[in-house]
Amino acid sequence: MNKLKLYLIPCILICSLMALPVFALDNPDAPDYISEFKARATPYEKKIDSSGLTNPELIAAYHKYQIFLDNELNKAYKLIYKELGKSQQQELKNSQLMWIKYRDAEFNFIQKNWTRDNFGSSIYGSRGAYKSEIIRNRIIQLLYYALNY
Repeated sequence: MNKLKLYLIPCILICSLMALPVFALDNPDAPDYISEFKARATPYEKKIDSSGLTNPELIAAYHKYQIFLDNELNKAYKLIYKELGKSQQQELKNSQLMWIKYRDAEFNFIQKNWTRDNFGSSIYGSRGAYKSEIIRNRIIQLLYYALNY
C-alpha cells in the first residue's frame, strides 16, 4: 500500500501539470493586440523617460501620452464591442461607465494628494505617471478580453 501511495502522488502531480495548458482559453490565432499596443506606446514612454525634461516639457509629454492612451482605450473598447451580442454590449458599456467613474475618482485623489506642498516639483511626474498607468491598465485588460474573439 505504501508503494502505491509513492507512485500515486507523482502521477497526480504530473497529470495536474499536464492539465494546466487547458486553462489558457485565449484564441491562439488572434493578433497580439497587447504587444502591438505596447509597441505603439513605446515612443511616448521613451519621451517621458528621457532625462533632462523640464517640468513644462514633462507635463506636455504626459499630456500627449494620455491623448494617445485615450485613443487606444476607445479602439480597444470598440474591438470588443463589435464582437458581442446586444446584452453583452450593454454589460460592457455599463462596465466601462463604472470604470470611468473609478478613473475620475482616482484622478481626483491623485490631483488632491500630489500637491506641491506635499511633494514639491516631483508632482508633475507622479501625477502624469499615476494617471497614465490607470488608463494603460484598462487598455491592457480590454485587450486581454479581445484575445478571446
